[in-house]
Amino acid sequence: MGSLDGKIALVTGASRGIGAAIAQRFGAEGATVVVTARTLAGKGSDYGGQALDGSVEEVAQLIRDAGGRALGLRCDVGDPASRAEAADEVLKRFGRLDILVNNATTTAGAGMYDTISDEQYGRVFEINVKGPLDLIQRFGTGMAERKSGWILNLTSKAAEHPKGPPFSKLYTDGGMILYGAAKSALNRLTSGLAAELSASNVAVNALAPFSVVWTPGAAASGLERYRTLPDWVEEPVEGMAEAALALCTVDPQVYSGHVVYSTTYLHETGRAIRTLDGRDFLRNWKPAVD
Repeated sequence: MGSLDGKIALVTGASRGIGAAIAQRFGAEGATVVVTARTLAGKGSDYGGQALDGSVEEVAQLIRDAGGRALGLRCDVGDPASRAEAADEVLKRFGRLDILVNNATTTAGAGMYDTISDEQYGRVFEINVKGPLDLIQRFGTGMAERKSGWILNLTSKAAEHPKGPPFSKLYTDGGMILYGAAKSALNRLTSGLAAELSASNVAVNALAPFSVVWTPGAAASGLERYRTLPDWVEEPVEGMAEAALALCTVDPQVYSGHVVYSTTYLHETGRAIRTLDGRDFLRNWKPAVD
């Protein structure tokens, strides 16, 4: 523990699920964590309008209760003004940012190709591509000037080309095309940024779940109907948090520009999954929601 002592880290979309887990894991390692999401307090909602438990203040308090340091800020990654306000506040309070985790994401309820609206298209690319780039532009320059920084973009297997025919039912009727296209763009953005920042000692990598992390957001997305598929696999949210920590402590001159899958990456590097408080190894896990 203590691998992030003295570091300032910002995690978007951290009111619940993967983002909240990453924020807690970073807090346990000594970082001052800026927890951001659209929901500052109380219940929030996904982009389908479903009410979900979890808020920025709840996650920040969990970190503080565990002995860590955290600041809760409201930030809607889909709103340029909100992104600017949050970034300005971080720089005003801390003067710098060492680690940026672009976790906030949405499918905006997108469906099959012939049902996608202009509003959905704009929303998906605003949150999954333009928002992360905007935040990178706001914080990356400072990282480059200090010759130190870590940027992690959360991506998805949906960015891969579906294999077939026959194609998996998840792709034939799951409405994944727009979300997958946005995440594919984010992957290319990641490798391009890694190249451009390679002389500045700033690592830029992308991380995706190896399989499904069953969080409140996943449950609200309609994926429940695919849980009975024969090739369906779930993984613990702690695996994503551990992989995120590993990628935000790498030597930027050695490891940058990669798109990796959580448990696969951990296995290849021989790293065990720890609990979110970092005090023990994960032995038995349960989905974040039943």
